[in-house]
Amino acid sequence: MSNSVYPCLWFDNQAKEAASFYCSVFKDSKIVSENPLVVMFEVKGQQIMALNGGPKFKFNEAMSIVVACENQQEIDIYWNKLTANGGEESMCGWLKDKYGLSWQIVPANLNKLMSGDPAKTNKVVQAFLQMRKFDIAKLEEAYNK
Repeated sequence: MSNSVYPCLWFDNQAKEAASFYCSVFKDSKIVSENPLVVMFEVKGQQIMALNGGPKFKFNEAMSIVVACENQQEIDIYWNKLTANGGEESMCGWLKDKYGLSWQIVPANLNKLMSGDPAKTNKVVQAFLQMRKFDIAKLEEAYNK
């Protein structure tokens, strides 16, 4: 692993289980090394550490992982896999997986839809404030109105 800066995700005692789950959700992912305390894995080239740190700390929305999706099919796949088996949907493309980790599943073109004309930006914002899972067609429709 060559990344010198990477996130550490604190789990009670499910580091290996969680790393395996995340590797199953994302293609091009793998567990690189493991020991009883730490599991190192890669998701799409991003190095991540999963730590069996005990029950002291829990995830919250102050930290989330963003997944920029090229199309609606990708959004649907990641949304469904990450909310499965105890995950929770939230609003505006946010969700929590079964471990409580927050994710933002967003269209890759969201930044484009949010820049430029303030009136168009406002229409896009008003559209996505009504959404749980992002609907790219509806966001583009709001942008082009």
